Amino acid sequence: MIRGNREKIRIGVSSCLLGEKVRYDGNHKLNRLITEVLSEHFEFIPFCPEVAIGLGVPRPVIRLQMMSRRPRAVLQNGDNRDITGELAQLGHQVAGKYTELGGYILKSNSPSCGMERVKIHDDNGISAATGSGIYAGALMSALPLLPVEEEGRLGDPDLRENFLERVFIYSHWQSMERAGMTAADLIRFHSQYKFIVMTRDQNLMRELGRLVAKGNPEKTGTRYITLLMSTLKKPAGHGNQVNVLQHIAGFFKKRLDREERGELLQAIESYRKKQVSIIVPLTLIKHHLGRNPDPFLENQAYLD
Repeated sequence: MIRGNREKIRIGVSSCLLGEKVRYDGNHKLNRLITEVLSEHFEFIPFCPEVAIGLGVPRPVIRLQMMSRRPRAVLQNGDNRDITGELAQLGHQVAGKYTELGGYILKSNSPSCGMERVKIHDDNGISAATGSGIYAGALMSALPLLPVEEEGRLGDPDLRENFLERVFIYSHWQSMERAGMTAADLIRFHSQYKFIVMTRDQNLMRELGRLVAKGNPEKTGTRYITLLMSTLKKPAGHGNQVNVLQHIAGFFKKRLDREERGELLQAIESYRKKQVSIIVPLTLIKHHLGRNPDPFLENQAYLD
């Protein structure tokens, strides 16, 4: 899905993950997957909200505490300074200023940057609940379509693939909006990501198709991209993947001989039984597509 993106997509990232020594203890949390692999495809824009609001390095620990039924970010420095408002305001400011971001990678478990499962303590200092970091929560609230992930979860191949997929699709959408999206643009976009949507929800595929058929991106675009990005947060289902592969195999029904068809169907069946990875049938499909060109299939981001 990297094709067609000549300029690197800009991705927000917690500064400590790039090796910057901005954490409360003066250290960093360098993540080599981000700096050595993902950096080949993205331009990273670093943010450290705690430094940005004027806290030094090193600094007192911040803890989320439940107050009046709401989590508050409190400095553990004796006077228990509440910095919730400052962190939340910064999140909204960043969201308003950096509207071109195609995604964001957050530091897990951080009371400011954690995406989810951040410990929230009660009056006795006991972890009684979990939630989002204050800055992260404000950012995600202001930019609900923005693909967001934590660095720890990126180590899972399926979650990493899901995040990257969302980033490239969302960035494609953003580029069409900046250029002035036409009805023809929306049709091409919908066609290009058809199989990816089908791996999530075939009913959604039909609903999105009805929106495209109305032919007016100004009226239907917001609804379309909201439905799409919300659904893409869910990783592709194994059964849906099998259905899509079988659907693609149908395109070759009259183009392959009996032996070739049998080989392709067997590869899909082996994937269905979880005996091989999806790379096996996809590689075979790409091989046959190279020998039997099809404009519709060649345009499918799913095969990237």
